[in-house]
Amino acid sequence: MENFTNETLDISKLPRYETVEFTALHLSYWKVILLQLLILLLMVVGVVLYVFLNHPEAIPYLGLLTGSWVLALVFSRISFKKKAFAFREHDVLYRSGVIATNTIVIPYNRIQHVALHEGVFSRMFGLAKIEIFTAGGNSGDIEIPGIKKHPAEDIKQLLMGKIQKELS
Repeated sequence: MENFTNETLDISKLPRYETVEFTALHLSYWKVILLQLLILLLMVVGVVLYVFLNHPEAIPYLGLLTGSWVLALVFSRISFKKKAFAFREHDVLYRSGVIATNTIVIPYNRIQHVALHEGVFSRMFGLAKIEIFTAGGNSGDIEIPGIKKHPAEDIKQLLMGKIQKELS
């Protein structure tokens, strides 16, 4: 430990993730979200019809259910608009949130596994989801939905290459 140093870093000179140009989710992903919300609406309508036919006194709750669905629609749109991702030389960034914006920065050397998933509705629009698993457990794992399938496959290959490079 002869030459040990522990200098203070000038935090004003650290790289800022806020300056990174993020890539938004593909616009077709909004259609996937709308389809999922439509299915939810159909289930809600089914429940409402059942309740209405068997318990007419519960009609006031119809407004509550409708309002909840509209609120889910609004929050889904806000969430869709905030989600974005970026790949830098040494890390991947993912931004999300509804009320507060969260940005996760994962260094490539923390990535252990990468998976590509296509849901039923996503497949209809040629979209996929990249799932990144880290050494830090669930809190560090991220899912990036709404990426066109071919670029998603390229991203998976990029990340797998980075993992192999880190292991070498």
